Amino acid sequence: MSKEQNKQIQQKFGEAVNSGKLENLRDLVADDVKEHDPAPNQGPGAQGYIDFFTMMRNAFPDMKVEVEQLVADEDNVAFAYTLTGTHKGDFMGVAGTGKSIKARGMQISRFKDGKLVERWGSSDELGILKQIGVNPV
Repeated sequence: MSKEQNKQIQQKFGEAVNSGKLENLRDLVADDVKEHDPAPNQGPGAQGYIDFFTMMRNAFPDMKVEVEQLVADEDNVAFAYTLTGTHKGDFMGVAGTGKSIKARGMQISRFKDGKLVERWGSSDELGILKQIGVNPV
């Protein structure tokens, strides 16, 4: 695949997340995707991403992921992003607070035959928890 094709697939993934049209992820994620950094309780394949982002959109209904920097090659797309939203529903056991959050993250996605086949990532979950009022011990 070309760099441009990989970037287009990654962009479609982001559009599905930002719009809440999460069923579109089924066309973008391989059934046997290898997830190196799954979210807590994230299941396998496209359904695992759909379930995770459903939880995130329930917790932060106005959630938006904005890519700040992106690089790509014939197999991979790496990007830094900022996640914003308003905490209106349960997030990691914390009921909605109405507080706004802003967190950074990075991700590397590997693509094959037009689908995400492997992913590494890190996001500032602790920062999100602090912003919604959790005081870690």
